[in-house]
Amino acid sequence: MKLYKLSAGIILQHNNANYLIQNDWDTLINREELYNYLKEITLELPVLTEGMAAAHINESLLPPIGKQEVWAAGVTYLRSREARMEESADSGAADLYDKVYAAERPELFFKALPHRVAGHNQQVYIRRDSSWNVPEPEMTLFINSKGNIQGYTVGNDMSSRSIEGENALYLPQAKIYERSAALGPCLYIPEQPVSLETAIKMSISRNNAEVYSDETAISRMKRTFTELAGFLYRECDFPNGSFLMTGTCLVPGNDFTLQENDVVSISIDHIGTLVNTISYKPL
Repeated sequence: MKLYKLSAGIILQHNNANYLIQNDWDTLINREELYNYLKEITLELPVLTEGMAAAHINESLLPPIGKQEVWAAGVTYLRSREARMEESADSGAADLYDKVYAAERPELFFKALPHRVAGHNQQVYIRRDSSWNVPEPEMTLFINSKGNIQGYTVGNDMSSRSIEGENALYLPQAKIYERSAALGPCLYIPEQPVSLETAIKMSISRNNAEVYSDETAISRMKRTFTELAGFLYRECDFPNGSFLMTGTCLVPGNDFTLQENDVVSISIDHIGTLVNTISYKPL
């Protein structure tokens, strides 16, 4: 099942049928056994035509987030560990990331409040005071207030590698700023947890030409989703649930940095494709 959040209502897609739901977003998604609940209510909802559903989604699609905070996990893939060690070589902090990768406790950090999150076909920003900026494609979990994973979406964890590489203590400035996160296009609610063979793909286009493309599977992650969710919820309460980006699996080479008007496309099997255009925060 997929939930598309709109400016007026929610589109539920299930078994090639589309339904319009008027429920409050936060109340709807923050429940136990979300898949079963949605399956039940489809028996009572009128079916929209495919054209009507597409028109609603194209005209008023929002990022699939309400009052939830967005958090992120770092160094959960070997490729991420390598990238962090490379960018931090000059600062002497390279060993720090090697230790984080091997440690029992994962790296978890706050990423964004809802008003800083971009959606599908919206702009994400790069910092003017950073010389090295990249997108980071991430499987993103929706975890309800009881700490149970109920859904998934595509995440783009924008990162200023020059700032983080200068000093590991600058991580908040490298990660947390206006439009530094994107989620979408929908919230995917499967009957069973997603397969470890699920593929994540990312491409970057500049002047209508592809300048980067790669893919991998979430099976390459060192940690499990339930492990990450468990650490996040150990000492924090999330009354409306939360979103957790689970780590970077694809990183462009060290000679690459984003430029204004680049287009980033991130696809995850069964969920869909999140597309964002690169810009600067308006002065």
